[in-house]
Amino acid sequence: MKKLLGLLLISVLVVAYVLYFTSTSERTSVQPKNEMETELLETAEKTFRFFEDYTDPETGLTMDRVDFEQDENKAEHTSPTNIAMYMLGMVSGVELGFISKKEAKQNLEKTLRTLSEMETWNGLYYNWYFTKDGTQKTDWGQFISSVDNGWLTAGLIVTGQYFDGLKELTDPLVEQMDYSTLYDSSVGHLHGGYDKEQESLTPHHYGMLYTEPRVASYLAIGKGDVPEEHWWKLYRTFPPEFDWQSQIPTGAMKDYDGINVFQGIYEYEGINYVPSWGGSMFEALMPSLVIKENELGVNALGLNNLQHVKGQIRYAEVNELDAWGFSPAAIRNNYGEFGAPVLGTEGYEDKGVVTPHASFLALEHAPEEVYDNLKKLKDMGVYGKDYGYYDTVNLQNGEVAHSYLSLDQGMILASITNYLKKGVIREYFHQDPIGESPEHLLEMEDFEIKD
Repeated sequence: MKKLLGLLLISVLVVAYVLYFTSTSERTSVQPKNEMETELLETAEKTFRFFEDYTDPETGLTMDRVDFEQDENKAEHTSPTNIAMYMLGMVSGVELGFISKKEAKQNLEKTLRTLSEMETWNGLYYNWYFTKDGTQKTDWGQFISSVDNGWLTAGLIVTGQYFDGLKELTDPLVEQMDYSTLYDSSVGHLHGGYDKEQESLTPHHYGMLYTEPRVASYLAIGKGDVPEEHWWKLYRTFPPEFDWQSQIPTGAMKDYDGINVFQGIYEYEGINYVPSWGGSMFEALMPSLVIKENELGVNALGLNNLQHVKGQIRYAEVNELDAWGFSPAAIRNNYGEFGAPVLGTEGYEDKGVVTPHASFLALEHAPEEVYDNLKKLKDMGVYGKDYGYYDTVNLQNGEVAHSYLSLDQGMILASITNYLKKGVIREYFHQDPIGESPEHLLEMEDFEIKD
């Protein structure tokens, strides 16, 4: 009997070893070239661990937020954007060698099967679902967000292109997401979303180009759900007669595809730029995680992305702040909208709150400045031993929000991956016809913002 048990134990150990060796041997190897890349990989691995530890093993849905102010406090619900960040996180994990492609694919199969069973409206997803079973969380209302669905569509596209065999699961989900139901042809803009309880579209629209919802605009055009003219109907700046905006823009009218576009620009400390709404980094740069703005929009969106990085850095210098990186993020037991007000049409209030994800979004534009800024944030106690950078620090009082948001963790991880692997996430997004077909819209525009 003892001999039999011994043989069984040896067999179990051998099988476990073979499975582990097979798994690790299938992983990509990334060799850092310098100290900065070594630290980026270390941060990426810790950030990836967050998605491993806080994603439901049955449904494949990642928790919205985890706080560590005292005891661990988990927000066990998720959103379409959070799900997209998990998808990009799995791609990043494979690219950086933290998980095998086979394991990541198996993880995402669970997510995709859960998505196929979740309640939708015209194929579009509601704002909140419980991670334990994918049922809708309705106590915060029943809202379908244009921008959140845009991120989920983008995540599905990248997933389908990256993992062999998953397009048969992702394509039907993408096809069912009907953005025409959110489009207002009378003004050429997307509504903010649809309120199921009120049975009405929001009265407000996403009318500005240089904000986060442009990811939804881009892929809605790529899908053929809305016409290309939608892109040119979006405001670069509001016209000069809108005197409530933070500064009166200069610029001239320009014709694109028969549509007159006011090519307005703002200026700050010698930096010309097209503003976002609030002056935040994720409005400015998050879409470039998947869209080839930097590569194709060299005189427009790509250059404007660089100008916003310069603007945030300069804003911190002018105001004698110890660090930069202003973007909506978690504060203790809450969430706030933060930005560099001068970079926005109606800028978010500057409360001295800095978030690491803003630095990571800027990696491809100013790597040395980002690295220096991250060192400062580490010295302020913003780096956790388990999951990387905490969400914010208040420069006025030194208070750190010991929180992790799956949204912000996803931006950090995808930014590092694009930096170390030369825009790999964008490459897969643009391999799909939805990502490829509107590329000319990026290429043909000139914002007239060269220094």
